[in-house]
Amino acid sequence: MNLSDIFSYSGLIVGGAVIAIAAFRTNTAKVWKEEAEAQKARAERLQSDLQEIKQRLTHIERDNARLISLLTALDPTRLADIRLMTNPTEDN
Repeated sequence: MNLSDIFSYSGLIVGGAVIAIAAFRTNTAKVWKEEAEAQKARAERLQSDLQEIKQRLTHIERDNARLISLLTALDPTRLADIRLMTNPTEDN
């Protein structure tokens, strides 16, 4: 084996290593990109869920206020009872 053969084989080995490293980096970048896209989709779903929860809570609070208003119109003493049940530690 002469010197030119050694350089030729060395070039092949180095070239192969460069290709292998580039392929690894490309695959790693692809995996991270896919993970980032999955996390973004999850964040968007969670944001949508949170918005829905806020809307439902707003409706519940509105309905609760209306029910309390109706209840007090029918029997104002019941409101005091309700307040005592929901806040038993308060002094009235």
